[in-house]
Amino acid sequence: MSHLKAKIARNNLPVYCIILAFVICPVFYSCEGAYIPGFMDLRPIGMSAAPGKSGEVLPGEYSPVVLSFDTQMKGPETEGILQIISDAGAAGGDRFWKGSKLYFVPSPPWTPGTRYVLNLSGTVHSADGRELRLERYISFYAVNKSEPPLLEWFSPGDGASVGSAGLTMELRFSRPMEQLSVESAFTIEGLSDKQFEWSDDDRLLKITSEKNLLPWTAYHWTLKNSAKSRDGVPLAKAVSAQFITDLDKLLPQVTGVFPVMFSAGRWLPNGGVIETHLGPGQGIAVEFNKPMADNAIRSLRFEPSLAGRTEALSGRSVVFIPSRDPEPETAYTLIVSADAKDISGLKLGADYRVTFVPDIPCLQILSFSVNSASQNPAGGTGGAFVKDSTLPVQLDPADPGTLRFTIRFSQPFASAEAKQDAALKITLNPFFPGTLDPIALRSVSWPFDDRIHMEWERLKPGTAGESHFYKLVIPGGRGGAHTGGGTYFKEDQILYLEVLP
Repeated sequence: MSHLKAKIARNNLPVYCIILAFVICPVFYSCEGAYIPGFMDLRPIGMSAAPGKSGEVLPGEYSPVVLSFDTQMKGPETEGILQIISDAGAAGGDRFWKGSKLYFVPSPPWTPGTRYVLNLSGTVHSADGRELRLERYISFYAVNKSEPPLLEWFSPGDGASVGSAGLTMELRFSRPMEQLSVESAFTIEGLSDKQFEWSDDDRLLKITSEKNLLPWTAYHWTLKNSAKSRDGVPLAKAVSAQFITDLDKLLPQVTGVFPVMFSAGRWLPNGGVIETHLGPGQGIAVEFNKPMADNAIRSLRFEPSLAGRTEALSGRSVVFIPSRDPEPETAYTLIVSADAKDISGLKLGADYRVTFVPDIPCLQILSFSVNSASQNPAGGTGGAFVKDSTLPVQLDPADPGTLRFTIRFSQPFASAEAKQDAALKITLNPFFPGTLDPIALRSVSWPFDDRIHMEWERLKPGTAGESHFYKLVIPGGRGGAHTGGGTYFKEDQILYLEVLP
């Protein structure tokens, strides 16, 4: 009998439980499981996420993260538990709802190859009051899950000593890089003129500059992690380093200044020293102890001023070519500026000076012979020329009114043009008394390159009571009579001729 009672009790257990449920909880479900108002709702809240499992790759840079609920949720509360983080920190973006789906769109966009973590941690509630406790962590990527590129090697190394001329930097990467992003991410202090050259399938970057760097200067450079590989993955970390342009420690110096002559298409030393042996038509060479920059050509000047141009002779020397010969018997000082630079950018540091007197004598008159035959200028009266003096002369008795004289110069006249020009510039005019008639040049000849023979007519001899004077002028200076080889009279040569009775 006891066994029978126990069996009946076991068979009626669901009935007892149902009755107990009505008593304890005011919740009732129909046979279809629908919720009846007025009773507590114990249905769980359904939720799914996209991405749904770790390691997924979102297809685009703006692909959303989506939380899908099976019921309407309390918006601000639910939005607050959605966090996305990476090594760079929390990801920013816009949150919005479409029905019961919560969308997160990144701003800025996802970075390819970066590992993100979707963090859902906390308690949220549905609009009808149900509760959902979440504790989920899902890692994901966007666009691709490629490894970030690395800067494997660079030159010059950090802290290296280099020269300031012709420097080439090299950056080698572990993966092919997106050129523009790398070039934009690279900065170097004090160098604005950069040129980029890529090679090795965009793994090797060479950086050069048309200008020399400043000597003895520290250059700091940085490659920011905004540099990306060809598939859009940023550099693993930014890189910074520096190098110093102190490899060249030898200052430039002037090692020699000497006169040169142009022969066989080139400038050659004339064998003399600059202080006393610079001749007409010659240049001045300046030699340095090391190759110089282009500004060395512009670093020469003279006191007093000397017109001309400067050209490079070699990497270590320049030549100054006067546009006209220096003034005779004049002391000049050649100055090489302290700002003259070598190819490394090192400066001379102090002006270099040397003083010289050109070996270019002034043109002089060695003799003045009157009534001598043009073929024999040593005969006749006259002799040594004394400037501004008075010289008594006799007219040719066989040819009344005619005066013949020969002038011997200290230098030969080099060309027919110079001879013709000198003949036109030599003048003989009545001087005293003022009543003397004008005279005329009858003929001119050059028996030798250093001698001119002239015949003048219509001169009048003086009388016992009246002396007659004629003034001979040979103009000096650069605009006066000159030999054509750069030699001229320093000043006008004047001689007063007293024609004797």
